[in-house]
Amino acid sequence: MEQQIKIIQPSELLAETLRLKNDGYRLVAITCTSKDGLEITYSFDKEYDFINLRLLVDSEIEVESISSIYSYAFLYENEIKELFGANMKDMAVDFNNNLYKIPVKTPFKTIKEEKV
Repeated sequence: MEQQIKIIQPSELLAETLRLKNDGYRLVAITCTSKDGLEITYSFDKEYDFINLRLLVDSEIEVESISSIYSYAFLYENEIKELFGANMKDMAVDFNNNLYKIPVKTPFKTIKEEKV
């Protein structure tokens, strides 16, 4: 099957995630990369049907946690917050940038993002 990538706004994330959960999808992963800001991708699967919700944001934009819908999402969200500097809001569990013992703050944040 073909993978679907749906670009959404942060304000649509909870509604889209809840819709997928109610349709029987499971959260597979949340990934992030730095490229002209942050590209955060939420990946869901149901019977080999793979759907990705993608946010294109900068680190100033608040991204609502989906841990109220998928409780284990807090691990992915803490990682993205700590490594990329994403502004994750209302996580079920927030490690306050202490999930990893790393020598530098937000090591994967882009230079552009650091200057903003």
